[in-house]
Amino acid sequence: MDKIAVLIPCYNEALTVARVIADWKRALPEAVIYVYDNNSTDDTAALAEKAGAVVRHEYEQGKGNVIRRMFREVDAQCYLMVDGDDTYPADKAREMAGLVLERQADMVVGDRLSSTYFTENKRRFHNFGNTLVRSAINTLFHAHVHDIMTGCRAFSFEFVKTFPVLSAGFEIETEMTIHALDKNLRIAEVVIPYRDRPAGSESKLSTIPDGLRVIRTVLRLYRSYRPCGFFGLISLLLTLLAAAFFIPVLATYFRTGLVPNFPTLIVCGFTVMAALLSLFTGLQLQSSVQKNRQDFEQARILINWLYRRSLLERGDDDRA
Repeated sequence: MDKIAVLIPCYNEALTVARVIADWKRALPEAVIYVYDNNSTDDTAALAEKAGAVVRHEYEQGKGNVIRRMFREVDAQCYLMVDGDDTYPADKAREMAGLVLERQADMVVGDRLSSTYFTENKRRFHNFGNTLVRSAINTLFHAHVHDIMTGCRAFSFEFVKTFPVLSAGFEIETEMTIHALDKNLRIAEVVIPYRDRPAGSESKLSTIPDGLRVIRTVLRLYRSYRPCGFFGLISLLLTLLAAAFFIPVLATYFRTGLVPNFPTLIVCGFTVMAALLSLFTGLQLQSSVQKNRQDFEQARILINWLYRRSLLERGDDDRA
């Protein structure tokens, strides 16, 4: 088991990958640098190996698929993940690792948005998307995370080995954040500098398609992790809709003693029934979510025990 592992997912980053490896080696000389190449068509893998990284491959396209492979294969006390595009300087690497190793943080978020992101990033829709996703998640999950979609993070062994990677693409960062919030994992934040890609380096993020996937992921995870809130909101909207059509019918009845819009009354009744069905669906699913959280905590206890046993076998008594 490595003490610190730096994980770099890469797809066609030949222009920058060697510089990224050198910077993170300089900041964390004791760390093992892993580059996971995702079907690059340039010299990314060869240049990474020449720069001293351990190079491995993931053949299923997508950042989420790469991270799933990395988390399965690498064992470390502390993981740092950074993109291979040289947009995240390694200045705060030691501080982020320290929060995991010494302060028991489960995930450390490299916060770009409180630093230079909005001035360095030249893609306005990316700025808007980051702000929109941050506001949505903080509202839905009652959180105060400043940067949801950052590609620079640090993780504990427990987080990596208990995180179920479901997303295949760039929505993986959103999934990580929501998972940590739902499971009450300790999140720390470090404000980091951000610089735009160097000339000649192209972003792999498609603004509209990937943005829509991220929003869909937020809604899907909100439904999965907060079913009572999700289906309760649907129930409330259906009830308000039924009330809006029912009140005029009721007013006419009180005024004339007649119900001229009888079909409207029937539709209102079925709408209220759908609202009640949605409400009870949310309540029932919430019980399942609570059971899943209990199972997750038991899994964390087992992972923690295996982790400490591994440290004792290595003679790292201080960490164990």
